[in-house]
Amino acid sequence: MRFLRFSIAACAICALIPPAAAQQPTGCTPSARTDPPRTVFQCSGGLVIEAEAATRFQIQSPQPGRAIQSIALDGKGLLVDLPRRRGPLQILTPHAIASVRGTIYAVDVTASTTSVFVAEGRVRVTRRDGTDPVELSPGDGVDVSQGKRLDVRRWPRERAAGLLARFGR
Repeated sequence: MRFLRFSIAACAICALIPPAAAQQPTGCTPSARTDPPRTVFQCSGGLVIEAEAATRFQIQSPQPGRAIQSIALDGKGLLVDLPRRRGPLQILTPHAIASVRGTIYAVDVTASTTSVFVAEGRVRVTRRDGTDPVELSPGDGVDVSQGKRLDVRRWPRERAAGLLARFGR
C-alpha cells in the first residue's frame, strides 16, 4: 500500500513538471523566462533553443563531443538561433523536417499541422518522409499538413509577430 501511495505521488509530481522544464539536454544550460513564459537553453557551440511553456520536445542525444544535430518536436513551439559556423540541425515534427545552417527560425506544431517561419537565414523544409522539399528565406513561412501542398508564402506581419511574440521577440 505504501508503494502504491508513493507511486501515485511520484506520478502526480511528474505530471506537474512542464516538458520544456523537464528537458535537460547535455551541454545546455536552461533559464526560465516569464514574459512570455518559456525556457531558454544556451547550448554548446552557440546554439540557443527557446521552448514556450508546455512544449513537448526531445533533444536527440548527440555523440560524445559532437554538437546537437536533431530535436524531435511533438507539440507547441520552439524558436531556434543557430550560428552560421555551426553544423546542421534538424527539427523533426510529426508532419515535417526543418533542416538548417546558421539561421533564426520558429517551428510550431499542432495536432494536424507543422508551421515553420524564418526570421534570418534559410531553412529547408520537407514532409516527414523527406518528400516535397521547399526552401524558406527571411519572412517566409510554410504550413505542412497531410494531403496539402507545401506552399511557401511571405507571412503577413501579424502572423509572424504573433508567433515570435510567444518567444518574447
